[in-house]
Amino acid sequence: MAELPKVKYSGKIREIKIGKPGSEVVVGGETGYSFYSFEGKSPNAPKLALQVLDIEPEEWAEEAKAPFKDVLGDPVAWAKKCVDVYKADIVALWLAGADPNGKNLSAEHAAETAKKVAEAINVPLIVWGVSNDEKNTEVLKAVAEACAGLNVVIGPVSEGNYKQVGAAAIAYKHAVAANSPIDINLAKQLNILLENLGVPNDKILIDPTTGSVGYGMEYLLHHGEDSTSGPNPE
Repeated sequence: MAELPKVKYSGKIREIKIGKPGSEVVVGGETGYSFYSFEGKSPNAPKLALQVLDIEPEEWAEEAKAPFKDVLGDPVAWAKKCVDVYKADIVALWLAGADPNGKNLSAEHAAETAKKVAEAINVPLIVWGVSNDEKNTEVLKAVAEACAGLNVVIGPVSEGNYKQVGAAAIAYKHAVAANSPIDINLAKQLNILLENLGVPNDKILIDPTTGSVGYGMEYLLHHGEDSTSGPNPE
């Protein structure tokens, strides 16, 4: 039986510690592709984050609501159920209510909600904004201040708001989710901008806006090699 071809990598994914004191988890550390245990090591098992909304979802199908129907109007209770019942490793709080095209809830509301959720759970928290850099800047700065010292992951941090949100993350000691649109070169550039701003390397998580398996990862890697063309149809 022929031996599997192997690729040797000189680098490794940086390990990042997230979560408040006593509830930290470590992500990263891989020395090869995910699930390629024959080529490298993955010292930290993948973590499962379950999503919580700051408002009750109005357009979800009843089947999607069913597991959380008793907590949908209470983000804190919803987050605790994710941890206590469904054993989430991380909770991701989506501030959907802040969307200017929706309820347009205030930064103060977002900050208060994020703080309550962070303090109520014993796992790390991701706080995610909306698809609007201006509103995210306002909201995520308020969240960073309200959650000072709790080491939450705040995002999306993009080229349009990295200075303001990055500065808040530095001041209040949070990690950032650096969000870029698929192209690996744009992801690298955003990392450089954040590093130049002063965000520590061990406080930067990369969100390349693509799926982690199948079509998504192949497209990301190919697109990074030649940003002028799409994926090879063959």
